[in-house]
Amino acid sequence: MPIHKITIVPTWSFRDNQGRTLDPQLFVLLRHIERDGKLTSAASKAGISYRHAWNQLNKWAEFFGTPLVELEKGRGARLTPLGEKLLWAEKRVVARLEPQLDNITSELNIELSRLLEGSRPSLRLHASHGYAVELLPRFTEGFDLDLQYKQGQDALAAMAREQCDIAGFHLPVSAISVEMLGWIEKLLKPRAHRIIRFITRRQGLMIKPGNPLDIQGIEDLCREDVRFINREAGSGTRSLLEELMRRAELDSGSCLESTGMEFTHSAVAAHIAAGMADTGFGVQAAASQFGLDFIPLAEERYLLACHQRTLEMPAMQTLLASLRGNAFQQAVDALPGYDSSHCGELITLDELLCDS
Repeated sequence: MPIHKITIVPTWSFRDNQGRTLDPQLFVLLRHIERDGKLTSAASKAGISYRHAWNQLNKWAEFFGTPLVELEKGRGARLTPLGEKLLWAEKRVVARLEPQLDNITSELNIELSRLLEGSRPSLRLHASHGYAVELLPRFTEGFDLDLQYKQGQDALAAMAREQCDIAGFHLPVSAISVEMLGWIEKLLKPRAHRIIRFITRRQGLMIKPGNPLDIQGIEDLCREDVRFINREAGSGTRSLLEELMRRAELDSGSCLESTGMEFTHSAVAAHIAAGMADTGFGVQAAASQFGLDFIPLAEERYLLACHQRTLEMPAMQTLLASLRGNAFQQAVDALPGYDSSHCGELITLDELLCDS
């Protein structure tokens, strides 16, 4: 029986005060026009005819009262300001909702697998959202990986309550705060738990292409002319930034008190790329995804923790083999700012703390 997979994506609904509705297939067309600059190519990649694409654009122009795309003879197609705003709104929504949608997708796919294929071995992984951990479901065979995204501290707390088998969290290579060490030592026990090295990733400031405001480092976050988009309170990325600012003798409370907030690296990057902020703190892969420049400031280890007895589970041994395999490590190394060196190595909690 073929394996069926569910994918959940947000869908827009457009309705005017006269009750007229339009197909949100528009976003597919706009994405390809932005990339290719040609309506013929965009229509082909969207799976529709040129005539249908042209008719759709005319309908949308009538719906909004202004064009979303401008066509110029000899110069192809380009988005109007409204077209750009709509496309960036969609990108921001997808980036913001991605962890929650992935959580639901994981649950539904496991239930579907059990109904169609019967019970299989499974592992419950609660982990901080990230580009590398997002790859894992593609490299699991013979067992179900129930991946749920949570803040690192919450993931470790869930493992302590036996609500998951593995917890994913991250710690800076340096710049580890007393607070970070405090919850690590509280939630992990040297004799009971083991640490699995996962990946190392680069964090820093994401900035607009060409760096028009000449941002050089975290001290520029205190400038009045710099609009900064922050991460949510309690996230590891925000904690790392606040520790870097503390070590630089900068007051993160006063410098960042009036900023906006997003919940993922990609949502921060999309916010900046859409022109709604000048800079944000996050991973290099997010900056690259949205065509932003990047100023590296710190490296951090993404780690997995589990109970000693979890290592004896066959599904866990299969997962470790995948982490140590060339296919997974090559996929990680293809992410800008990511390094898979030592991926899958087992260490003790004492070794981790001594190495920090």
